[in-house]
Amino acid sequence: MKLSEVKSALKELETIGFQLPNGTLVPSHFHVTEVGKVTKHFIDCGGTVRNEEVVNFQLWNANDYSHRLHPEKLIHIIELSEKVLGLEDVEIEVEFQGETIQKFGLDFDGKNFLLTSKQTDCLAKDKCGVPTEKTKVKLADLNNEPCCSPDGNCC
Repeated sequence: MKLSEVKSALKELETIGFQLPNGTLVPSHFHVTEVGKVTKHFIDCGGTVRNEEVVNFQLWNANDYSHRLHPEKLIHIIELSEKVLGLEDVEIEVEFQGETIQKFGLDFDGKNFLLTSKQTDCLAKDKCGVPTEKTKVKLADLNNEPCCSPDGNCC
């Protein structure tokens, strides 16, 4: 989900909800403690230099259970961040505390922002020797006819 999409969704909401991949909601007294620009300049295992940029939101819970972040306040924080940090309309990455800091992608279902699981991956499979995945076939889906027949010339 891009920054412009988040702002558009916020304009339609009365309350903000974030849902974890397991379906539970982030406690409603969450804070957005950071809105930032994260730039990653790296080289992959195949030798290609890459640049990635995301906008980062960090969600945090305190013991101020009556706190609520309203959509218009988050829009204000985003707009200030765009102005001060020069944020572009790029994908959003969300940090939230689990056993360690967890990073999520972001989606929206019309009511809640959905924190989506992210996966590691090799970016240079063609250069670092990772075999291509073979097509998996269920044995139950194979043709039930015998492979040989009396007139099949297989024996």
